[in-house]
Amino acid sequence: MNTKDKYDKVAKIYDRMEKMLFFNKYRKDLISLAQGEVLEVGVGTGANLPYYSEKTSVTGIDFSKNMLEKSKKVIKKNNITNIKLKEMDVQTMAFEDNSFDCAVSTCVFCTVPDPVAGLKEIYRVIKPGGKVLFLEHMRSKNPLINIFLFMMNIMSKFFLGTSMIRKTQKNIEKAGFKITERKDLFFDVVRIIIAEKDL
Repeated sequence: MNTKDKYDKVAKIYDRMEKMLFFNKYRKDLISLAQGEVLEVGVGTGANLPYYSEKTSVTGIDFSKNMLEKSKKVIKKNNITNIKLKEMDVQTMAFEDNSFDCAVSTCVFCTVPDPVAGLKEIYRVIKPGGKVLFLEHMRSKNPLINIFLFMMNIMSKFFLGTSMIRKTQKNIEKAGFKITERKDLFFDVVRIIIAEKDL
C-alpha cells in the first residue's frame, strides 16, 4: 500500500491520533504569521484552517481525497470563506511559478516520498522574498534520542509511510531556502522553522 492509500485509510481516525501530539498547541501561533496569498501543503484533516486570518487567501492541498473531505467539514463548520482546497501532490504541483506570498507545512515532510522534490516545488511556487512556515519533527543531533526514533520509525513507516528520522532542516536548505528562524519545541526533534526564498 502506498503512502496516499495509507492516509486515505486512516483519515477517519487521524484527528484522534493528532490530539495525542502535544505540539498541536503551537499551530495557532505559527499560522498567525501567514500573510497574503497562502499555500498550505498537506492540509490533511484541516487542523490549521480555523487559525488563518480572514485577511489571507488560502489554498490547501493534499494528495489524500479522504483527508480533504475532513477539511471540507472543518470549513463548513467554521463558516470559512477564504480557503479553497485542491487534491494535489506537493511533489508535482500545478501552480505557476511565484504564485504565493507564503507557504505552511505542519507535520508533512516526514511523509512526502521525495521530500527534497516537494520542497523544491514549494520554492518554485513561492514569490521571491516569500516565507515558508514549518512545524515538523525530524532526526535529532543526539544519538541517544535517535535510538528511540529509529525504533518508532519501524512502526510509523509501516502504518503511515511516515519517517521519524528525516533530516528535514537540511532538506529545506537543499531545496534552496534560507532559514531565518528556528525554535526547538521537544528537544531538537520537533521544530518550528521559518525559511525564505531569496529575492
